[in-house]
Amino acid sequence: MRLGWKLHGNGARITPGEVVAPDERLSWPRTIGIGLQHIVAMFSATFLVPVLTDFDPSTTLFFSAIGTVAFLLITGNRLPSYLGSSFAFIAPILAATASGGQSVALGGILATGVLLAIVGAVVHFAGSRWIEIVMPPVVTGVIVALIGLNLAPVAWTNFQESPLTAVVTLASIILIQVLFRGIVGRLAILLGVVVGYAFASLRGEIDLTAVEQADWVGLPQFTTPTFDPAVLGLFLPVVLVLIAENVGHVKSVAAMTGRNYDPLTGRALLADGVATTLAGLGGGSGTTTYAENIGVMAASRVYSTAAYWVAAFGALVLSLSPKFGALINTVPAGVLGGVTTLLYGMIGILGARIWVQGKVNFSDPVNLTTAAVPLVIGIANFTWTAGDLQFGGIALGTAAALVIYHVMGTIGRWRGTAEG
Repeated sequence: MRLGWKLHGNGARITPGEVVAPDERLSWPRTIGIGLQHIVAMFSATFLVPVLTDFDPSTTLFFSAIGTVAFLLITGNRLPSYLGSSFAFIAPILAATASGGQSVALGGILATGVLLAIVGAVVHFAGSRWIEIVMPPVVTGVIVALIGLNLAPVAWTNFQESPLTAVVTLASIILIQVLFRGIVGRLAILLGVVVGYAFASLRGEIDLTAVEQADWVGLPQFTTPTFDPAVLGLFLPVVLVLIAENVGHVKSVAAMTGRNYDPLTGRALLADGVATTLAGLGGGSGTTTYAENIGVMAASRVYSTAAYWVAAFGALVLSLSPKFGALINTVPAGVLGGVTTLLYGMIGILGARIWVQGKVNFSDPVNLTTAAVPLVIGIANFTWTAGDLQFGGIALGTAAALVIYHVMGTIGRWRGTAEG
């Protein structure tokens, strides 16, 4: 593994048509500036997950930074990526916390991380072709979609707490996306939350007592996980989403840089598994590779891993301020209602985006049924109890997608009725 970087050109500019490769860097002042952009890009999504799940934001940010460092080391400092909080964990964390508390939810996160790390090790030695066979785009898309749509009732619950604040927050995000270009437009969620927060403050909906009492500098709050087999069924389907996100990240970076990163797919999955395991051990939310930071790379054409070391160090510094974490925890329910109305819907639409990019043919009954049944199961939140285990809409919908696709496909090929 090489931790040093070659200087790109004179370190001051990028010639049109060129990119700064992962093993290159610009001058350190410019690299630090790009690293700070990565912090801003990941921030809104990373802090939203602990706010929505009642986790400690500072702890989540701490393990996000540690996870990014682990990712860079495990991938040999060759694959640029920031590991932030995964939205796929929101629904299982909420369900597990309601039934057994935060420590039980952490046990589920830990188990997810371990399983993902195992999958990464298998992919590293056996190749990733089997993932494409088991999880084609129609299956991956429906799993991502049902995770977002399963959370719709949570958004409505927060929305009702302060409808006017929620509407102002939602409207702000929508308008910022179309009024501004570049990094401002990409930060629409963060800026919309700021506008909603200011509006809620004017209405007296925010209590800053905890912020005033918090220290400026201190360690995050660490929590030990406990294990309850009853909630594991809520978390394990998240592994499939993390696999899809990591594989997609590897392919996206390869396409943008013109390099073949397929041999690093197993390492990427292993690294995210390790990062999620570490988070589960200490009180952070599970992690994933961030598309927001791919946007920064695409805009800047700088793929240097040096910028991600800067981002990880910056996030670590922010996580060591309890006052900062306490401030994030003061975001009121109305603001959360507005932002999650859009956010959860966007997660659902990301599933549809996977279908479009994968050119899924819905005139094929196999694909149509694979998508239709799990979506209803996820949105209605079907539940099934087997002894001490309880499986919710996400777990059952994931299982249904896998079973329906492969059973119908097998029978269709046997009977000669399959279209593909």
